[in-house]
Amino acid sequence: MKNRTRMSETTKDALYTWASVLALITIFYNVAEGLISVFLGLEDETYALLGFGLDSFVEVISGIGIWHMIKRLRLNSTSPPDRFEQQALRVTGSAFYLLACGLILVSCINVYHGHKPETTFWGIIIALVSIITMGVLIYYKVTVGRRLNSTAILADANCTKACLYLSVILLIASAGYELTGLGGIDTAGAVMIAVFSFREGREAFQKAQGKPTCGCSGGCHEL
Repeated sequence: MKNRTRMSETTKDALYTWASVLALITIFYNVAEGLISVFLGLEDETYALLGFGLDSFVEVISGIGIWHMIKRLRLNSTSPPDRFEQQALRVTGSAFYLLACGLILVSCINVYHGHKPETTFWGIIIALVSIITMGVLIYYKVTVGRRLNSTAILADANCTKACLYLSVILLIASAGYELTGLGGIDTAGAVMIAVFSFREGREAFQKAQGKPTCGCSGGCHEL
């Protein structure tokens, strides 16, 4: 009986290690994706890619909060969110709101001036890489979350789904512009990213207040 208990604790510890590794991969991937996307977005004057890159930086703040949360759950799976996590959520929410406002403002200016990107080729490449990466991360986060029966880790997987949906928006906007040459498609992509950023900001504040939030899969989770 003692061996079984030890094996159960060992397995649990290994799963939390995996959850922590997945959170760190998410953080470092978003840092790299953000740097590349912002640089190329400014270089090619594609604001859908620029907004996507800035969103990645906000996801880094969120990811740090998730990594800290996993450390807390590893010590005590029933402990409530601590002050660090709540502050991280508030900062994340504020950053998402600022990003949404900035993208809407830039989009309005773009429409007024009839702006067109130089190219959106790199937006297509980055979107495809992100879709594959987020898909793999979602699979493993859901697997670990289900094995640990952790609502919080499953909710994190739903947040990663939001990143995947943003990647799909970037892909559609970038491919649409390359095929048609209509600058409005890139602007529409930036507006859609702004809408998603606003929703993510609202959910971050709801989580900080301890309210249940609905993830991208439609399921509601309380952190």
